[in-house]
Amino acid sequence: MPEHILLRHRDLPGLERLDVYRKHGGFEALRQAVSTQTPAQVIDVVKASGLRGRGGAGFPTGVKWSFLTPNVFPRYVVANADESEPGTFKDREILERNPFQFLEGVAICAYAAQANLAYVYCRGEFWDLAHVLESKIAELRAAGLLGKKLFGSDYALDIQVHLGAGAYICGEETALLESLEGKLGQPRLRPPFPAAEGLYGKPTVINNVETLANLPPILTRGAAWYRSIGTEKSPGPKVFCLSGHIARPGNYELPLGTTFRELIFTHGGGVPGGRRLKAIMPAGASSSILAASDAVLDTPMDYESVAALGSALGSASLILMDDTVDMAWVARKTTEFFKHESCGKCTPCREGTYWMLHLTERLTGGAARPEDAALLESVARGMQGKCLCALGEFSTMPVTTALERFGADFPAAAGGAA
Repeated sequence: MPEHILLRHRDLPGLERLDVYRKHGGFEALRQAVSTQTPAQVIDVVKASGLRGRGGAGFPTGVKWSFLTPNVFPRYVVANADESEPGTFKDREILERNPFQFLEGVAICAYAAQANLAYVYCRGEFWDLAHVLESKIAELRAAGLLGKKLFGSDYALDIQVHLGAGAYICGEETALLESLEGKLGQPRLRPPFPAAEGLYGKPTVINNVETLANLPPILTRGAAWYRSIGTEKSPGPKVFCLSGHIARPGNYELPLGTTFRELIFTHGGGVPGGRRLKAIMPAGASSSILAASDAVLDTPMDYESVAALGSALGSASLILMDDTVDMAWVARKTTEFFKHESCGKCTPCREGTYWMLHLTERLTGGAARPEDAALLESVARGMQGKCLCALGEFSTMPVTTALERFGADFPAAAGGAA
């Protein structure tokens, strides 16, 4: 990309300071929205931009806002900063280095939602960062950029920071709401959805950090400009996380639709030691694993194209594995994580992750029985479509796709080595 839009701090030193951020146009988007646009008009601009949620689901952001139950108040906005997915670290960089663009995005979202109170929910391990965010919010209050009568209007807004306790499940939006209310972090049965009954039973918008950081440039530069980046159905820039067997790990901001090959080999420097790239997890641990074939590497990284490969772009957190990696080991490691993080509320996830871990440990520990690979697949398939939230579903994806696409790594797997 010719410029950074979300990672602007890389081009503008000191952008984490309010004076520097304002010098470069900071809070002009919020001023424009509050002073010259109605909340409905802001929603229309975001709809027209085609911005899709960057937290994983890729749902159109403006459409999500429009689902709020009309004429029910108060309303709330919650920024999901519970960045707990293994291999994902994009939101942290935005929060640390470009915090005011994110906070301006929170304020714009709150204005569009007609909410007077917004929360930033940080994962428990972000305790140090949460304190920094609180100080940044205090600066906004002191500068008159939060509080009553913003920009001379009748609109009032405050933002509060809430710290979780390190539970992966609280990245799921209804479990996040339960935690924010002081309850056990477990998913709610839906419907009702948060847009109707969210925080404290009131209409609530929940968006990811990266999603919200897109809002200020969309409002100042327009929906047509935003759509000029990326693809028709997946417009805009995306921060891609690279980790695993890669020469230059880190965050890379590129247009959606950039190919896997360009990201991995041009920007990431390829696989160290000249080894062959074997597999890609495109969305962190919650991934259907892709074999790194030429066809996959030449696929554009947008929501539709990656789905057509039998995976999902998700949060675009690529974990790369070279030809030394045993995919049965990968299945065990991911299952160990999901079993530990399962909240235990629904039986298919609670019991299914336990049995998948038990079987993957046998398969990788030299005690495999001839039927274990088939039994593992049966357990995983039996969980799909039956769990209360996405965690249980996601836990099966590395298992089933490792068995399907790397069967030779599993003892007695169908099509694999006996």
